Amino acid sequence: MAEKKNENNTNEEDKKKAFQELTIKDNFMFTAVMSDKENCRRLLGMALGFPVTVVSVDYEYSIMYNPDYKGIRLDVLAVDDGGSQYNVEIQTVNRKIEKRSRYYHSQLDMKLLGRGKEYRILPDAYVIFICDYDPVGRKKYKYTFDHICREVPGYTLEDGSHTIFLSTRGENDGEVPEELVRFLKYVAADLDESLEDFEDDYVRKLQESIINIKKDRGMESGYMLLEEMLNDERTAGIEKGRAIGRKEIGSEYILDLLSDLGSVSDDLKAKIESEDNEITLKAMHRLAARSESIEMFLKGLRDMND
Repeated sequence: MAEKKNENNTNEEDKKKAFQELTIKDNFMFTAVMSDKENCRRLLGMALGFPVTVVSVDYEYSIMYNPDYKGIRLDVLAVDDGGSQYNVEIQTVNRKIEKRSRYYHSQLDMKLLGRGKEYRILPDAYVIFICDYDPVGRKKYKYTFDHICREVPGYTLEDGSHTIFLSTRGENDGEVPEELVRFLKYVAADLDESLEDFEDDYVRKLQESIINIKKDRGMESGYMLLEEMLNDERTAGIEKGRAIGRKEIGSEYILDLLSDLGSVSDDLKAKIESEDNEITLKAMHRLAARSESIEMFLKGLRDMND
């Protein structure tokens, strides 16, 4: 019994160590830090290039580890005192994010329209990705995208939607504010480097926030719960993918065999594609392989069901 207790203690220590190793580039920690409205307000000001007044952070949307939701969101949703909406996300995996930014814009709009507002009074909306890689490949710290008219140079579609990519891999230091560069270097830092002095008041405030978050047992428990849910979601997704894969492969092979025997009716095709029992699909496959005609296959199906 004592050995089991020690093993459990070791597992708990491993989990605690994982939480203590988080930096601001980890989704959970970034969202927790930016749930502080002052941290968020100052970040928005740096990203946008102009001061942002009072900001409220929608905590319910910022950290979701609720099984009632499909997928788990780890981003920051905020609104300033003028009503402008902001969606901010940390992105460490190098992937195309253009379509994701479009989706996030639509989610911001639907969130507002769902509250009974008319599209004519939709506020400005900003989707901001902080990337620990260069999403455009032009070695810039900041990429700003607005809708422009190709036929009229300099004319911008004033629909209020704006997208900003910040990159930790920029090299154009003289073109952006020094505080933004220091912040992005802090984001890029590993655990040991993140504890260093970046000679920046805002970074020091973020470092202090992370220290306090790591002392909070409630936040640690939330992180543990989130990790468990992510693991469950990944496992469920893998199993579902395997099941779908087996079904699609089974249906595809059966229909391929039958197509050599003649024309497959829409009803028969639908019946085969809708079958989700793996044993039945295997039986159908064997029947299709030994049938000499579509009629023989249909007769075999009737016999299977009798």
